[in-house]
Amino acid sequence: MAIRPITVTAFVLGAALALGAPALQRVAGFGVPAAVAQRDAKLAGSSNKSTVVAMDDERIRLAEIEQRSVGPATIARRLAVPGTVVPDAGRVAHVAVKLSGTVAELRKNIGDDVVKDEILAVLESREVADAKSEYLAARLSNDLQQDLTARDKSLWEGRSVPEQQYIRSRNAAAQASMRLNTARQKLLALGVRADEIEALPQAPDALLRSQNVRAPISGRIAERRVELGTAVGRDNLETELFVIVDLGRVWIDLSVSSADLPAVKEGQAVNIATRGQPEAGTAKIVFVSPLLDKDTRTARVVAAVDNADGRWRPGSFVTAAIAIEEHTAPVVVSFGAVQSVGGRKAVFVRTKDGFEKRDVVLGQRDGQAVEIVSGLAAGEIIAVSNTFSLKAELSKPGEED
Repeated sequence: MAIRPITVTAFVLGAALALGAPALQRVAGFGVPAAVAQRDAKLAGSSNKSTVVAMDDERIRLAEIEQRSVGPATIARRLAVPGTVVPDAGRVAHVAVKLSGTVAELRKNIGDDVVKDEILAVLESREVADAKSEYLAARLSNDLQQDLTARDKSLWEGRSVPEQQYIRSRNAAAQASMRLNTARQKLLALGVRADEIEALPQAPDALLRSQNVRAPISGRIAERRVELGTAVGRDNLETELFVIVDLGRVWIDLSVSSADLPAVKEGQAVNIATRGQPEAGTAKIVFVSPLLDKDTRTARVVAAVDNADGRWRPGSFVTAAIAIEEHTAPVVVSFGAVQSVGGRKAVFVRTKDGFEKRDVVLGQRDGQAVEIVSGLAAGEIIAVSNTFSLKAELSKPGEED
C-alpha cells in the first residue's frame, strides 16, 4: 500500500515536467516570486498596448487640439539674420512750408489719423495775401483785355478800325494772359490748390491771407513740430510742420554678410518673427544693396511686409529667415505635430475614436515644418497643436496595470 503514493507523486511530477518549469514550480509547491509575475504580465501587456488615444469631440475641444489635413508644401533652407522694423521710405511725408507767416490754427495733433488732402493747419501769411491779390488783379485785367480784343477783332473784320489797333489789342491780351498764368503758378508754388484758386473771386476777404496746409498722404501724425502762433518761413527757409507715416506696409532692414550675399535675391520670401508676437509674418525682399559697409562688411537688404493690423512697429528687432533654397514635398507637417514616442518620431492621426499614434520617417526640414517621407499620406488629418497632451495620454498605464 505504500507504493501508491509514490506512483501518484511520480505521475504528477511527470505531468509537470511536460507542462514546463513554471508548472513544475507550482506543482512542487515552489511559489512564483511576485516580481517575476509582474514582469511577465507587463511584458505581455506591452506587446498588446493600444496606439489609440480615445477622445470625443468635446474632449478635443477642451484640450485645444488643433487639427489639420496634411498635404504638399514648400520646404526651404533658410538663412537667419537679424533685422529691424523701419517705416517704408515711400510712405513717410514731411509736411513743410516755405512761405512766411504764422500758425493760426492746428486741426490735427500727434497720433491722429489723417486722409490725403485733409487740412492739418491754417497759416496766416502776408506773402499769400499779396500773391492772391496779384492773381485777382491779373485775372480782372485779363478778362477786360480779352473783351477788348474780341471787340477790336469784330470791328477790324467790319473795317471799322485799322488793323494796327487790332494787333496792339491782341498783343495786350497775350501779355495779360501771361501775367495771369504767372500769378496762378505763384499760388500753386505756395501750396494753394487749383480749386481754391478758381474760388478766389467769390472768397471773403478774410480768407485772402489764410493758407491751408493739407496732408499729402493718408496715415498717422508721427510728429508735430509747431505750436499756435509759431512763425514759419523766416529768411526764406523751409519750416517742417508735421511728419505723417503710413504704416500699412513697413520695411525690414536686414544686414547680410558678404559670404551669404550671393544667395540673397530680390523677390525671395522672408519669415520674420519677434518676441511677443504669437505668429510669424512673411515679407518679400525688395532691395539688395550692391555696396558693403566698410566697417561690418555686410550689405543692407530690405524686405517689405504688409502691416494692416499694425503689429510690426518701427524700431522693433526681428529675427528673419531668408528662404535661399526651396523644394516641394508631397507631405509636410509643422514641427509641433511631431512627437518622440518610444524613441521613434510619431504623429497623431485622427480616427473615429480619437487619435492614433503613427510612426513616421522625417525628411528635410526648415525652421517651421518638416517633410514626412513615410508613414503618413496626403489628405489625412492630424493633430498639429498640444500633441504633447496626446503623448501623455498614450503613456498613461492601463487600468489592468
